[in-house]
Amino acid sequence: MSEDHKKQLEQQLWNIANTLRGKMNADEFRDYILGFIFYKYLSEKMHIYANRILAEDGIGFNSLDETTEEGLEYLEAIKEEALEKLGYYLSPSELFSNIAKKGNNNAEGVDNFILEDLTKILHNIEHSTMGTESEDDFDNLFEDLDLTSSKLGKSEKDKNELIAKVLNHLDAIDFKLEDTESDVLGDAYEYLIAQFASGAGKKAGEFYTPQEVSMILAKLVTQGKTKVKSVYDPTCGSGSLLLRVAKEVKEVAGFYGQELNRTTYNLARMNMILHDVHYKQFDIKQEDTLERPQHEEMQFECIVANPPFSAKWSANQLFMSDDRFSQYGKLAPKSKADFAFVQHMLHHLAENGTMALVLPHGVLFRGAAEGHIRKYLIKEKNWLDTVIGLPANIFYGTSIPTCILVFKKCREEDDNVLFIDASEHYEKVKTQNQLRAEDIDKLITTVAHRTTEDKYSYLASLAEIEENDYNLNIPRYVDTFEEEAPIDIQKVATDLEHLEKELATVNTEIASFCKELNIKTPF
Repeated sequence: MSEDHKKQLEQQLWNIANTLRGKMNADEFRDYILGFIFYKYLSEKMHIYANRILAEDGIGFNSLDETTEEGLEYLEAIKEEALEKLGYYLSPSELFSNIAKKGNNNAEGVDNFILEDLTKILHNIEHSTMGTESEDDFDNLFEDLDLTSSKLGKSEKDKNELIAKVLNHLDAIDFKLEDTESDVLGDAYEYLIAQFASGAGKKAGEFYTPQEVSMILAKLVTQGKTKVKSVYDPTCGSGSLLLRVAKEVKEVAGFYGQELNRTTYNLARMNMILHDVHYKQFDIKQEDTLERPQHEEMQFECIVANPPFSAKWSANQLFMSDDRFSQYGKLAPKSKADFAFVQHMLHHLAENGTMALVLPHGVLFRGAAEGHIRKYLIKEKNWLDTVIGLPANIFYGTSIPTCILVFKKCREEDDNVLFIDASEHYEKVKTQNQLRAEDIDKLITTVAHRTTEDKYSYLASLAEIEENDYNLNIPRYVDTFEEEAPIDIQKVATDLEHLEKELATVNTEIASFCKELNIKTPF
C-alpha cells in the first residue's frame, strides 16, 4: 500500500471515530470503533473463505438461501470447514455489509432497526466457537460493545441511527483482505490504537507502547534471528509489542501473553486475529501476571514487556517458595513491583533466549531489596547484558525518563555490560518526544557491535560495576559532561564599564526631561 493510500485510510478511520466523539470519552468510543472494525474483518474473511469453497459450484456465499434444505446443507458444510480453518462462523445474513445496508435503508415502510440483529450476530460469532479449539480466543470478545448504552442516544431510534451511520462509513472502506502481501487493516488498527492512546492520557500506558519503543525492543530480542519459536509478553496490553516482534523476523511460531485488564485483553485477542495470526498460534490469558501466572511451566525464546511502572503488588511472603522468586532471597517491595516483573520474566526465559523490557530509571540505583536483587542478577547470575537510557516524555501519560534492560542467560560477552545513554537523541513532536529512525539505528548498531562512543556508550567491566556497588545509574559509566566555553573576564569587565557609562548618560537625559516636566526623577 502506498503512503498516500495509507494516510487516506487513516483519515477515513479517524473521521469515523469522530462520529462517536462527543457522545463518550476516548476509552469508550475506542471500544465501539475497534469492535466494529473487528466485526467487519471477521465478516469479510468469512465471505472470502466461503466464496472460495463455493467457487467450483459457481455459487456465491451471499446468494445461498438460508431457508431452503439445499442452502442449509451448503451452510452446514461451510460452517464445519470455517470453524477448523478460521475458528468462527457467520451466515450470509450476518455479514457486515448486509447489516450495514439494512441499517441505512431509509425507504418508507422499511424496517431498518439493526441493534437487536447486531447484538445477536456478535453473540453468535462467540457462540459458534463453543466446543472448538478457538473457544477461548473468542470467548466474550465483544462484551465491551454495549449497544444498549444511553451514551449512544436517548431513544432506541437515536442509537440505531448512530450505529447505522458508523457501519455505513466502515462498509465503504476497502481493507483489501484478498491482497495477501499487505496488512492494510492490521496497520489501520494499530494506527487507531495509537491515536486512542495519545488521547487517553495516563490510562494509555495500560494498553499501548509507543511504536518506536516497540521497534527497539523487538529488534533487540531478534538480533541475528530469522525465525522465532516463541515470543512472550507478561503485560501484553493490546498485543502490539508481540506483533512488532513478528515484523522483525520471517516467522514466529507462537505468541503468548497475559493481561490483567479485561477490556485490554479483548483488544489484544482482536489485534492478533486482525493481523492474521491463526487462533492456534496465539495464547493470550487474562489474569494478574505476578499473583496468578498462566504459563507456569513454559519457557520462551524471546520476551518483551513494558510493565506498569512501579506498580503495587502483594509481595506476599508465600512467594519466597515460588520458583520465580525463591533463589533471590528477597522480594521486590510492595510499592514497586518492577523487579518482580524482571524475576518473573527471567524464570520464563529459555537458555538461548533474549528478553528486553522497559522500566523506570529507579531500578538502576534504588537500594534495599531492589539493590539486593540487582546485585544477585549481575554477580551471581551474570544475566544482565545491556542498559539503555531513553529520553524523557516518550510514553503516553508520563514524562519520566525510562530505561531498557536486556537480559540473556547465555551471553556471548559475559565479562562486561554495555551502557548506552540515548536520552538526548530524539525530536520533539508537539508535546511528546519521539525517537527518529536514525536514533533507533544508532542504538541497535551500538548494541550489535558493543561499541564505546564518547558521551553515548560505554562497555563496563563487571569489576567496575562491583566498584560502584552494583549501582547501574548510567552517568556513572557514560560521561556526558559538556565543558562550558571559557569566559573572558577582561572582556566582561570592559563591557560592564561601557554599560555603566551608557547608563549614566541615559540617567542624565531622564533627569533633564523630568525637570522640564516639573516631576520627581525616578532615581
